[in-house]
Amino acid sequence: MSQAHIITTEAEAIDAARTLAARFREGAAERDRDRRLPWAELDESLASGLWGITIPHEYSGAFVRQRVVAEVFRILASGDSSLAQIPQNHIEIIDLIRQTGSDAQKRLIFGRVLQGARLGNAFSEYKGKNVEDFQTRIRRHRDGYIVKGEKFYATGALFAHLVPIIAISEDDGRVYAAIAERAAPGLTVIDNWDGFGQRTTASGTVKIENVFVPADYVLPAYIAYDNPSPAGPQSQILHAAIDLGIAEAAIEKTIDLVRNHARPWIDAHQDHAWQDQYTIAAIGDLKLRFNAAVEVLAEAADVTDEAIAATDVQSIGRAKIAVAEAKVLTTEIAILATNKLFELGGTRSTLAQHNLDRLWRDARTHTLHDPVRWKYSIIGQYYLTGKEPPLHSWI
Repeated sequence: MSQAHIITTEAEAIDAARTLAARFREGAAERDRDRRLPWAELDESLASGLWGITIPHEYSGAFVRQRVVAEVFRILASGDSSLAQIPQNHIEIIDLIRQTGSDAQKRLIFGRVLQGARLGNAFSEYKGKNVEDFQTRIRRHRDGYIVKGEKFYATGALFAHLVPIIAISEDDGRVYAAIAERAAPGLTVIDNWDGFGQRTTASGTVKIENVFVPADYVLPAYIAYDNPSPAGPQSQILHAAIDLGIAEAAIEKTIDLVRNHARPWIDAHQDHAWQDQYTIAAIGDLKLRFNAAVEVLAEAADVTDEAIAATDVQSIGRAKIAVAEAKVLTTEIAILATNKLFELGGTRSTLAQHNLDRLWRDARTHTLHDPVRWKYSIIGQYYLTGKEPPLHSWI
């Protein structure tokens, strides 16, 4: 683990993201094709300081606005969406520590992050009846806790120095987050992720066989999950930004193909594909929808910042709805743009040598994180009847 740079301004964070995205874009297609895990790229990302930008000022972090967080993740995802998704859970657990940790815990864990520690993820489970049906258990043991269970979709765990585990307490039935050392006895990370998209996230299995976690590294996560908190909107902003980055990459590639490689259709009676009136209109539609999604996501981030500053049922409800609206739009443009890439780019865009189908595969895989079809109803209920959105973190 090497010392990470500490970013101090929002402009510095944006510049770092742009630099990394440009470098990550160069090898993204090859990493996906060969499923080469991005160890070196993650080290470079970590060294940039971007993994610490949401740590509060009083703990030496930049605590950038959510608008900047969204922009950073959109930029990173436009270069390689897998390399944007891996730190997503890291940022989420930083927020959980901010909301639920003691001052001593914040100084301890935030200090390690600023020194270069990566936080992974052992949240979701494969076998439960729904996403909140956790079978993993935690119990008191001497000066710490023992955790036992199995997790899946563990994005980032393979690459982590610390692995946060969500578990139900055998003592009080509440939800806790136990942050285990990656090398802790009994903790095994299995690289068995075989999804057709986001192939290099290593979002596989974590086996937790009586893992001991010191009390200093166990958080009362129920404080954020059982009460109105910005945990859901902040998580959703990251996912929406990643989808938007995939869309951005697809639109940029589509324009390049149309301008420089695609042939005009015979009935267009034009010399170049970019002169085709239907292609022109389709590009206009893509850019319109993309720009709208960018603005709606930025506005949702601002509303979330307001909820972070003054948290109550109403402010969290506004943030959840604003981010849900953005998530609908970013999902739609990610799927549309990655489809249109092939329609407008023509048959040659499907050639294996280009590996452009990774953009569609990444969009289709990542947008499945939480079902957008439910968000329409939740948004409608909010405006029609005033019903507040659910407390859970998937909205």
